[in-house]
Amino acid sequence: MPAVWKSCKVTSQKSANSTGRRLPAARNPSLFLMGAVVCALALWVTYWVFVRTSTGQFADESAWREAGFAAPDTQRPFLQFLDNLPYISVLIASAVILFVTLRRQRWSAAVIALGTIAGANLTTQILKNLLFDRPDRGVPTLDFNSLPSGHTTLAASAAAAIFLVVTPRWRPLAAAAGGAYSVAAGAATFLNLWHRPADVIAAFLVVGAWTLLGGLLIMRFGSAWNVWNGYGEHWAASRLWLTFCWAAGIGGLALGTILYLYVQLIGPAPVPGTAQIPLFFWSGLSMIVGVGFTLSALAGCLFGHQARRREA
Repeated sequence: MPAVWKSCKVTSQKSANSTGRRLPAARNPSLFLMGAVVCALALWVTYWVFVRTSTGQFADESAWREAGFAAPDTQRPFLQFLDNLPYISVLIASAVILFVTLRRQRWSAAVIALGTIAGANLTTQILKNLLFDRPDRGVPTLDFNSLPSGHTTLAASAAAAIFLVVTPRWRPLAAAAGGAYSVAAGAATFLNLWHRPADVIAAFLVVGAWTLLGGLLIMRFGSAWNVWNGYGEHWAASRLWLTFCWAAGIGGLALGTILYLYVQLIGPAPVPGTAQIPLFFWSGLSMIVGVGFTLSALAGCLFGHQARRREA
């Protein structure tokens, strides 16, 4: 009798393991959907706090004006970068998507990735030009809405498309590289006085929501190739890439929050941009770094967790 029981137990375990291996990639679609909802809610909060309240408008406008004094010598190289950003982003994303499509025949992934880029950029333009307005709250500022940033959306969505079409073992590297590229693009628009920090952060959140929706479709339609052995199977799959994202993300969020609260504690300058120490500027720049890399880290971890494990 014990032998029969042992045999049944082993058979049951093998059956369970076999069933587990048959689970598709993105086996918990609710995680992707909830993540997209959280990004959308965070986007709305960002808009409400920094555009529709006087305190937020003052902080965002102060950061923007202080950028002209804190980093005046950076504007020329960043201006060249911004002028070429649309071409650079589209060229890099198109080259990678075309290579993967032709080499691996991942036609559905290519279509979904391109749809993710289009959806994110269309959403930004609709929000900025049709849905979001900038009310007068007594803060001397531009009277038109600029949230979310179009240039940042383009750069971040191009990086996200590359992240989506590569295999799981390349995604940790793609998350770190894409996060760095997106943060650089967002910081460039801020330092060159094209956008305020909240505009850049809002763009990151738009792209984050679309990346999760596109990723869910790509992993489900491409379950066969969304498979890996886990972290460490390849140099691009090292945990160090996501560790870097987490460190930069959490560090940026912490520093940005501390600086913002400190300025509010001691009292900001009466007029935006007249503070002796540009703390709003450093707070805004830190938040751009923090949000950009935190979203990259979260995406890398979620997609790694939801990829299928290769059968032994």
